[in-house]
Amino acid sequence: MGKYLSLILVFLTLMVNAQDSDQLAIEEIEAHREKQRKEFQDPDESPLEAKDLKHFSDLDYFPIDLKYRVTARYKEHDTKKFVRIKTTTDRLPEYVRFAALTFDIDGETYTLQAYQNQELLTDPEYSDYLFIPFNDNTNGDETYGGGRYIDFRIPQKAETILDFNQCYNPYCCYNGKYSCPIPPQENYLPVKIPAGVKDYKKSKKKK
Repeated sequence: MGKYLSLILVFLTLMVNAQDSDQLAIEEIEAHREKQRKEFQDPDESPLEAKDLKHFSDLDYFPIDLKYRVTARYKEHDTKKFVRIKTTTDRLPEYVRFAALTFDIDGETYTLQAYQNQELLTDPEYSDYLFIPFNDNTNGDETYGGGRYIDFRIPQKAETILDFNQCYNPYCCYNGKYSCPIPPQENYLPVKIPAGVKDYKKSKKKK
């Protein structure tokens, strides 16, 4: 009897720990959205055009879904190639194809490439910053047709969290004056990722 009781206690402890971990993840996502909301409301930081800023209250997000907060296998490339990524203008910023992140969703395995912006390396705050632009099957429908981005920091372990609930739109989604990187074809995910921020212009039309 004591053996089974011990197993039950271990199981309950694991359940409580999992619930605590989920709650912390939700709080992190909510804090990310609140920070983003404040930036968009700030005239000095907002990418919105003046006419849109007057009426802005919040961005439109998919409901938080921890299914899209995945554990990814992180592997830096042995040979880090310099690439120029196309943008919405004729600008061709230089990046290093730095690492691959491989993860599973609904039993299928996907990989995204993380890039290192060479201009940002001069700023100590961004010395470990990586950039993940990606497309998925929500683009042009529920989300911005030009893809979405995830900010990422070089992890200390071979496994790390990749949270699509925190993905965001390029500034070009809000204002045509910006020059935004277009996700390379290798970062197309042949699946819907209904997480993170939705398309701004379509969200405005629904209001």
